[in-house]
Amino acid sequence: MPERMLQFIRIDQHMPQKRAAETRRADFDEIYGDFDPSQAAAQASRCSQCGIPFCQVHCPVSNNIPDWLKLTAEGRLEEAYELSSSTNNFPEICGRICPQDRLCEGNCVIEKGFDSVTIGSVERFITDTAFQKGWVKPIKPRAERAQSMAIIGAGPGGLAAAEELRKLGYQVTVYDRYDRVGGLMVYGIPSFKLEKDIVLRRWKLLEDGGVRFVLNTEIGRDISFAELRARHDAVLVATGVYKARDIGGPGSGLDGIVPALDFLTAANRIGLGDSVAAFADGTLNAAGRDVVVIGGGDTAMDCVRTAVRQGATSVKCLYRRDKANMPGSMREVKNAEEEGVEFVWLAAPEAFMGQGTVSGVRAVRMHLGLPDASGRQSVEPVEGSRFDVPAGLVIKALGFDPEDLPTAFGCPDLPVTRWGTLRVDHRSFMTALPGVFAAGDIVRGASLVVWAIRDGRDAALQMHLHIQNAVQTAHAAE
Repeated sequence: MPERMLQFIRIDQHMPQKRAAETRRADFDEIYGDFDPSQAAAQASRCSQCGIPFCQVHCPVSNNIPDWLKLTAEGRLEEAYELSSSTNNFPEICGRICPQDRLCEGNCVIEKGFDSVTIGSVERFITDTAFQKGWVKPIKPRAERAQSMAIIGAGPGGLAAAEELRKLGYQVTVYDRYDRVGGLMVYGIPSFKLEKDIVLRRWKLLEDGGVRFVLNTEIGRDISFAELRARHDAVLVATGVYKARDIGGPGSGLDGIVPALDFLTAANRIGLGDSVAAFADGTLNAAGRDVVVIGGGDTAMDCVRTAVRQGATSVKCLYRRDKANMPGSMREVKNAEEEGVEFVWLAAPEAFMGQGTVSGVRAVRMHLGLPDASGRQSVEPVEGSRFDVPAGLVIKALGFDPEDLPTAFGCPDLPVTRWGTLRVDHRSFMTALPGVFAAGDIVRGASLVVWAIRDGRDAALQMHLHIQNAVQTAHAAE
């Protein structure tokens, strides 16, 4: 084992330089700087090269983390990139937005007492360097195949599947309702976590590799699902889930109560240079307003931090559980606190106040009870604990549910589960319709980008096997 490894006993954990809160509050630029090669090598050398790498076990795409950390520590960055990209289609994106504190870094065996290896930052450094050095090339299949594959959805799952299928030589067409490729990576995740040129760079790379994109196209409206199936040999549904979970109660219909994705999409479109009427008229603009965000996941963190940057007078996050039980990344919570967000723990909205437009949220204090069927502690209201929070804009960040795809696609035979997600054979990723596959959030429910990438990769392999079985069957029948 190289002497330069196992340095966690000598070298402390260091993240890339983070911009001061008062500076980063004023713009949407990424908050972390870049490692230089010596810093990346030093942090990579802290890896213990353990026999059972829990970081890899807890990575959805099973990245060979210890191996590319070792290569980085030795300065063998091109090899590190080749290894990193062999299991992950978008390592520069995952390095920026994955909740590493819940996944790889949170399971690092040296975490206790020495702090984990900064895996995400090294991953980002490797691929950013690869792009700078020209090591990242468009796809060049060894041979072209005649079969055509359709992918519905240009989010992370669909793009990962498109790349894998194109590598195998298939003719791949990606359909998406938006005018840009990337899905929530472009329109949902703020630029201070993921600058949009990072995603758009991948779009161009896929196009240069032969993937065809048909944008501003909604299946069931602009083209029927039946026609799509007739055009292509196999179809992958990777639409994600976009339907916002709602909240009721008195006053829930007041103006100024908006879904999180509407708010984030407007902010991202403004950053991309688009004209957004709902931002210009203040409907989806936090400037000069008391903002209350309801929810405790990563989407809620995106909303509170976006509101700060838009110039909100105050920003509060109401969450019905305590900090320890928050589903979002603790790193994101810390960043939000540094930027001036106030968290109101163990509080749930009961009603919304105002005449025509919301002016406040009436909340009730909660306390944690015994674990429920999911294993999480139940939450119960504290009697007589109501209090009011001023609000000129309330953002609902309560999660997402799937749209009714059988109706939207005009295909009632497309099977769904009781949760509304598409029902598939979890080994083959195929629905009950022959040649129709599904992957990502539309199957597993709202989840992480990295899980969508994993599902897209796995679904692509199953689509390939399906096509090859069909080809062999056809040849045998001749």
